[in-house]
Amino acid sequence: MADVKLIAADGISLTLGGRPILRQISLQLKAGEMLGLIGPNGAGKSSLLKIIAGIVEPSAGELLVNGHALRRLPGLERARSIAYLAQAGTAHWPITVARVVALGRLPHLGSWRNASAEDLRVIEAALRRTDLLELSERPFPTLSGGEKARVLLARALAVEPNTLLADEPVAALDLSHQLEVMDLLRQHCNEGGAVLVVLHDLRLAAHYCDRLHLLYQGRTLATGTPASVINDANLAQAYGVSIRRAGGSLADAFALTWSKIGHSAP
Repeated sequence: MADVKLIAADGISLTLGGRPILRQISLQLKAGEMLGLIGPNGAGKSSLLKIIAGIVEPSAGELLVNGHALRRLPGLERARSIAYLAQAGTAHWPITVARVVALGRLPHLGSWRNASAEDLRVIEAALRRTDLLELSERPFPTLSGGEKARVLLARALAVEPNTLLADEPVAALDLSHQLEVMDLLRQHCNEGGAVLVVLHDLRLAAHYCDRLHLLYQGRTLATGTPASVINDANLAQAYGVSIRRAGGSLADAFALTWSKIGHSAP
């Protein structure tokens, strides 16, 4: 399972308005794997995710999905293979939670076909996994920001994609639901799928991700295991911070005090 490459990006570059956003980014995402995209604001993380989702066309480079060029994949096949959970995503219709989640089944429905018993089972399972069954009949606009984030994750899970792309999926959630969402993403990997997730919380990235890809100024600064990527030199260059560890291991690295370089720790 781990040798199946669901996503392969080679030399991806993006220029917008004459300004380089991404420069020669290459990465691979395998079945069963969670790959974390990390880096400071403006590093190009969301842009890279949108390219892999097929929303933005790269200026250069090649992108393969399940071994096939993304640009040549039929729309339905692309929609069934990849689910994209946008940063601060929303739904603008006054429909119920259950109906928002049901939208995730659209790539599996033929023209004018109603949802089957299997579709309904998948929708209910997505609601249950995201702790939304009790809210299923609530109008989506009446929910809190954290509840809306869970609904949109449930919609992505209802697609049953091979690859799930998530752009800061825990940003609006309290600590308990952050862990629940990361557990759900991890479960998707354990069941044979793959997750490419943008995270700002390096503690979550280190704990949940198999590998990390650190972007800085549109380039790859480091890629590899969390232990190899999250180190003093990379954090100093990318984020301009130094760290104090409670111990010497990666597990201890996040019982730490952050301090801006040139300033004493609080």
